[in-house]
Amino acid sequence: MERRSNEGPDRRARPAADRGSRAGGGRGAGRVPLERALSKLGLASRSVARRLIGEGRVMVDGRPATDALAPVIPERIAIAIDGVPVQPGGAPSATITLHKPRGAVTTRADPQGRPTVYSCLGELGIHLVPVGRLDAATTGLLLLTNDTRFADWVTDPANGVPRVYLATVRGHVAPAVARQLEAGIVERGERLAARAVVVRKSSRRESHLVIELAEGKNREVRRLLAAAGHEVTRLKRVSFGGLALGDLAPGSWRLVPPEELQTAFPGAPLR
Repeated sequence: MERRSNEGPDRRARPAADRGSRAGGGRGAGRVPLERALSKLGLASRSVARRLIGEGRVMVDGRPATDALAPVIPERIAIAIDGVPVQPGGAPSATITLHKPRGAVTTRADPQGRPTVYSCLGELGIHLVPVGRLDAATTGLLLLTNDTRFADWVTDPANGVPRVYLATVRGHVAPAVARQLEAGIVERGERLAARAVVVRKSSRRESHLVIELAEGKNREVRRLLAAAGHEVTRLKRVSFGGLALGDLAPGSWRLVPPEELQTAFPGAPLR
C-alpha cells in the first residue's frame, strides 16, 4: 500500500505537456500524426490518408510526405493533395475525376446490391455528388464535386459543355448514318443529336465511333444508335469539357487543381 501511495502523487505531479510528449513519442503539444491531420481537415479517413501518403500524393510545405505518422501542427503547415492546397478549418472545395468501372452505378446506394462509384472512393471524408451520370455498363470519366454551383453550370444544356465517347456498335455504320446522328433523331418524342460523329473503323460485324455530345441526356448515345439500328456493345467517356481521362486506371481517381478546372471549363463559377 505504501508503494502505491508513493507512485500516485508522482504521476499526478507530472505536467500534462510532459505526459503528452512521452506518450506521443516526442510530438509535443499541438502535434498530431500527419494521417490524423488530414482526417481533422475533413479530407480523408486515416486509412485513406495513409494510402494517399504512400502513393506520394501528399505534399507538406512543398515537399513530398513519406511518413503517415510524422508529427505535424496542422495550423502551421501547408498541405496539398494531388497539387490541390487543403485549407485549414474544414474540407476544401474539391472536384475529382474518377475512371468509372463497368458495372458500377452512379448512386450512393443501390437496392439491387450492385457496386456504386462511391465504393471506388473509400472513406474519402468529403460529401461529393456526381456531375451528371453514367449508366452501369458505361465506363470512363465521371466528375464528382462538392461545389454545387459548378455542377449546375456544367450540366446546364445552355452552356453546351462537350462530352466525348468511344463507342463500339454492332454492324456497319455508313457515313450517311453518322451524318444522320449529327442531324438529329426523334426518339419517343425527344430530339437527340450528336455534335460530331467520327467513324474510326467499320466492318459488317462491328464499328468503332467517336461521338461528341453537347449535353448529357439520359442514355443519349445508346438511344441515338439504337434509333439508327445499331446496338452499343461498349461505351466509354474519354473527356468532359477540357478534362481528359488519360491513363487513369479503372476505379482510380484524382483531385483536379482549381487552375486546371478553370482552364477545362472556362466561365464556370468556382468557389
